[in-house]
Amino acid sequence: MRFLVGTGVSGQGVYLVEGEWAWNLTAIDGKVGVDLKALIDETVDLQGLIAGKDQVDAEPVASITPGLPVARPGKIVCLGLNYVDHIKEGGYDVPTYPALFMRCSTSMIPAGAPMVRPSCSEQLDYEAELMVIIGKGGKHISEGDALGHVFGYTLFNDGSVREYQRKTHQWTPGKNFDATGPIGPVVVTPDELPEGAEGLKIESRVGSEILQSATTSDMLWSVARTISTISEFTTLEAGDLLAMGTPPGVGHAKTPQRWLRPGETVEVEIEGIGICANPIVAEEDIATTEAAE
Repeated sequence: MRFLVGTGVSGQGVYLVEGEWAWNLTAIDGKVGVDLKALIDETVDLQGLIAGKDQVDAEPVASITPGLPVARPGKIVCLGLNYVDHIKEGGYDVPTYPALFMRCSTSMIPAGAPMVRPSCSEQLDYEAELMVIIGKGGKHISEGDALGHVFGYTLFNDGSVREYQRKTHQWTPGKNFDATGPIGPVVVTPDELPEGAEGLKIESRVGSEILQSATTSDMLWSVARTISTISEFTTLEAGDLLAMGTPPGVGHAKTPQRWLRPGETVEVEIEGIGICANPIVAEEDIATTEAAE
């Protein structure tokens, strides 16, 4: 199944997506809510909702403004180094344990929303990533059982302000600027993809310029291994988000370096899931517009 959280003609809600059309499940039953949490927690009868989708009119997917798939995730855990060629282009040694960091909710935005280049730095970089949405929580999850804890997969652009990421050994500042982490729009359940979402083409681009191109089979830590490893030190909860790292081709490793510029639109695409596209805006332009209003 494919889901899209957003706002369409029928209002804000969780939409079931089939091809180019979508049905607002929240309009059928308000208990569904306005993000995926009720479906993740299985507090609504999803199969009944699907069977009754003809109670509402179908809407074009393109007419729906995306929202965050999970409005308030308990944790957003990210892998920093998970593709060997990206590790090498960054000047790091290949790790024997995943490089993990956290993102905060204020850094996250939906697909389609403006991605903000901060006024304090021009070094806004892109990172195409697979994102995992945890469906069933747990601690000390075995690798063999880990994929049973996945609700779905979506797209993520781990927008990074490199100047601030490189100020210290801790990456927190550069990875947590406001409105730099687009996610979505479509969430795909595991049955629609290869096991562990392996073997999927992953790309980032601006217009016809391909920035990154690889496959999720190149990941050092698979989805199952990542879930198992993270659950060794923290209890994973339903609705947590795991970002699976980025392939080579990021802007700071190019010659000359390639930063995202206001006026551009950056796209992240993963085969079988979809496209996450976001325009780039300058923070100072937002402030000017708000002042004029």
